[in-house]
Order: sequence, then structure tokens, then C-alpha cells
Amino acid sequence: MSDDDAYEGLIQFLYLAPVGLMQIQPDGEIEMMNPMSAQLLMPLAPAGDLTNLFTVLLPYAPGLRLLCREFGASQGVICEALRIVPPDAASRPDTPQVLSLGLLRVDGGRIMASLADATSEVARERRTLTRRLDSVARTDTLTQLPNRAAVHELLQRMAARGRAADGDHGALMFINVDRFKQINDTWGNAVGDQAICLMAERLRAALRSDRRRGAHESLEGVPAEVAGRVAGDEFAVLLDGLESAAVAPRVAERLLRALGRPYRIGEHDIVCTFSIGLVALSGAVPTADEVLRDAGIALVAAKAEGGGRCVVFAAEMRERAARRGGVEAELRLALERGELFVVYQPVVGILAGGGIDRSTGVEALVRWRHPLRGVVGPVEFIPIAEECGLIGAIGEHVLRTACRDFMRWREELGALAPGLLAVNLSRAQLAQADLCDTVKAVLLECAMRPEQLQLEITESLAAQGVDIQEQLRRLKRLGVTLALDDFGTGYSSLSSLHLLPVDTVKIDRSFVSLADTSFHHEVLIEATVKVARSLGMSTVAEGIETEAQAAVVRRQGCDKGQGYLYSRPLTSELLIDWLRA
Repeated sequence: MSDDDAYEGLIQFLYLAPVGLMQIQPDGEIEMMNPMSAQLLMPLAPAGDLTNLFTVLLPYAPGLRLLCREFGASQGVICEALRIVPPDAASRPDTPQVLSLGLLRVDGGRIMASLADATSEVARERRTLTRRLDSVARTDTLTQLPNRAAVHELLQRMAARGRAADGDHGALMFINVDRFKQINDTWGNAVGDQAICLMAERLRAALRSDRRRGAHESLEGVPAEVAGRVAGDEFAVLLDGLESAAVAPRVAERLLRALGRPYRIGEHDIVCTFSIGLVALSGAVPTADEVLRDAGIALVAAKAEGGGRCVVFAAEMRERAARRGGVEAELRLALERGELFVVYQPVVGILAGGGIDRSTGVEALVRWRHPLRGVVGPVEFIPIAEECGLIGAIGEHVLRTACRDFMRWREELGALAPGLLAVNLSRAQLAQADLCDTVKAVLLECAMRPEQLQLEITESLAAQGVDIQEQLRRLKRLGVTLALDDFGTGYSSLSSLHLLPVDTVKIDRSFVSLADTSFHHEVLIEATVKVARSLGMSTVAEGIETEAQAAVVRRQGCDKGQGYLYSRPLTSELLIDWLRA
């Protein structure tokens, strides 16, 4: 091929190239340009002057001239894919919205420029970025499971699609770790995060195993099973295409077994139990928000039954939840209006000769004077207060009121006043990091000696974990005494009583009520008294209602007694009268 032919081919290539190609001087003067260059630049040069590239692009890339001047090398890429966006391009949809400029220094006197329409490329980049951002927004960063937003979207699709009358069922499960806070409090948040990741992986594996068994199939683009993380220690599982409504509870039981196996993290073997709230979907499916609400209600019910189980949602649960919500709202107002008050049940000393010591102590009990329902007992509102976070305020109110009354009795009655004040602690109060500080502040405020206060916890609560027992030890270091309430109904036994940091054992009323008619129960009381005494602990028999029951507990050596035989719970004024009687 001759030089003329080569030159002619180059000219044809430049003429037909789909991108703008130009040769310019270092000052921007255009020496040569192909038709595409003119087509792309003309909308940017209203006067039609295409003499100098830097002048044409000055309003859109004002630093271009300086960029070329400061480029020190004799050859090389000055800039690549520099985006130029005309500010008025949106008003001219028939012209390129974004241009891409490249500059290459060929030698000291020449620069090659390329100019291309990058509108479609930018649009693709934006779509890719949007997809990536959407994926990030729908993925839990810790576990890489779908997050709550993604679960909600999938649930909407499940709820929207039509379902066959038979053989087309779905389900939503809420899975929560029972007492997960103990893991963070005992081993730290880093271990807690590792545990959550292991739980997520075990959840994936269990669902993959279900899929291999062919338990259910995808319907209309909705995955047959999806696990997501919807809160800190709460997961969700979506199931679809189930043969019957009975399949979902069986899957839930398998998940409970799989998740409940110990987790090895570093040197720790961590054992967790889980609660599941399950909503079955068949026929007319409610909205996604309604399903999520119902699953949450079922989860609360599973927790209320002690955890470690699956509870299937039923419509009446919603009505109970609504009533509980009403009680919660009223309870908040009750705190503000001073409707909560304290009554006191005497604890008497059991004397060998058959008499009693009335000044031994009292137990403080909270009541609610409801404006319409009258006096409401703690069984109806304390569990709700624990769930909604009001128990701390109620507990502090009871403690402060009781300590003030106790010191007033001491001043008014002298030797007739009770020697000990007992106040109950709930599970939620024991989990409060500032509990010891609160107790100490109330004692100082009321000028009350620590040994005059006895804090009572249930047997099942005292035996639950190292974090609870460490909280009890902190309380003992304040100088207060601790009592084990309802002994005989919880998880501990006489053989493990020495492990609990308590001073007093309160024998549950279920034993005392049968003590005069059942030799078995009398023997249990006798054994409890002997073991407690060997450990330096005192004993209280609860629920004494008859002289025959009192005779049994006296015969077995109980130190103190409490029950309707001696007195029902009394207001502060009536207690003063009882002590003086």
C-alpha cells in the first residue's frame, strides 16, 4: 500500500469515527477535527466559533488550559474521561447530556483530543450505583442476611399474590434470642456480634437442609424460604409454598433444635435458647404490616411462657395485646398521678413458746388504685411494666416510699417498729446497671442503715446466670441482706443452695399450705430449714393461714412466718395500729 493510500484510509477513518477526534496546539487552537467533533462541540459554541477547544469548553471546564500548561511530561495522557456536563443540556434532550474528553500529548507541539457522548454510559453507571445502594440498603451489614426492609418487601409480595384453596400456605416466623443481653454483659459486644453471625449461618444451613429435602417450592418469584435479621437479636424467616399449615410449626421446631446447640466462640461454649412467634398465611392474607405485628404478638406470648418455644399466633392474642397496650398507657399516667401506693405485710418472729414477735419485719408490696377498677394487684401490671420499661421507675418509687415509711415508724414507734424492711426485685430491675447506685442513693436519702433493708428475688431468677449472681454480690457489698423468695418452685435445689449469695430462704406457700396434712411436705420444710441453718441462713415460712400450719413450721424450726393468720397486707397507718395492738 502506498503512502497516499494509507493517508486516504486514515482520513476516511477519521471522517467516519463515532467519536470526536481532534489535533490541537498546546494553547488549544484546533488544527484538525473530524465531523463528529464538530457535531458534539457545536451546541457548546453558540456563535459557531470552533477555532480554539479551550475557549469553547471554558464555561464547562475552566481549568482545562491550566491543566495542559502544567502537564510537565513531553508525552503522555493529560486527562482521561473528563466529564463535561453542559448546564442547559436538560433543556435540549436531542443533544448529548454528558461528554467525555480525553487529552494525549503526542510531542511538545501537538495534543490529540477525543470527545465522546457519555450520556448512556453515565446512565448505566447511575443504574449500577442505584442497584448497589439498594442492595446495601436491604442487607444487614453484620450477617449479610436481608434486613427488615427486604423482609417487609418480600412479605408484601407474599401477601399480594393469590393463593389456592388447598396446598398453598406460607408463614412468617419472628425468632428472638432469650436473654441475649447476658451474652453482651458477660463476654462483651464483640462476642455477642460473633454469636449473632453464627446464629445467622446456622439459620441459613437449616433452611438449606429443608430445601434439599424438597419441603417446599418457590411460587411466583417469591423464594420458598428466606431468613433475615430484623433487629439486634431478632431474626425473621419467610416460608412459602407449603403443603399444609402444619409444616411451619415443624420447621420452627427444627430451627429451635438447630439454633439451640452450643456456640463455640474462643474459649467460651455459649448456650442459648430461642423464642419463635409464628403467623400462618393461607387464604386471604392480611397486609405485610399486619403480619409483622401479629408475629411480634406471638413472640411476646412465647417469651411470657418462659421462652425456648414456638407460639402460633391466634386472633385472641391480638385482643389481649390491645388490652395490654391500654394498661401500659394507663400505667404511665398512674405513675404521674401518684395512683401507685405501697402496703406492708408483717413478717413475725416465731417464738418457741408459741408466741410471735410482731416487730420482726415487714414486706413492701405495690398496689395500683385505679380510678375505675379500684385496687389492682401487682400480678396484673408488673409483667407489663417489665415489658414496656416502666419497672425501673415503679421499683424505685416503691423502694423510696417504703424506706421513708420505715424510718418514720422507727421515729414514731421506737422499739415497737419493725426491725427489717423487705422489698422485692424483678428480673428487669436486676438487669439494670445502675441498680446498686439507686439503692445506695435511697438509703442515704432516708438515713437508713443498709442491714435494715432486705431485697428479695425469686428462686428461679437467682439461679439464672453469672450476671444475676454478680449483681447480687454487688448488692451484698452495699451491706443489704438478700432473701430467696418462693423457694421450692424454681430451678435450684437444696444441694445448690450454698452457691447462691443469699441470707434468708423463704419457703413457698405451696409447701406450707399442705404442711399440716402431708408428711412429705413437712419433711421438705424440715430439710430446707436444716440446710439453710447449716449455711448460716434464716428461714421464713410464707402463706401461713391456720394455727395447724403455724404449729408445723414452729416444730420444724422456722425462724419467721408470714401469712393471713397474722395479717393481710396493710397500709402504713393500719400497720402502725397492728404493731401497737
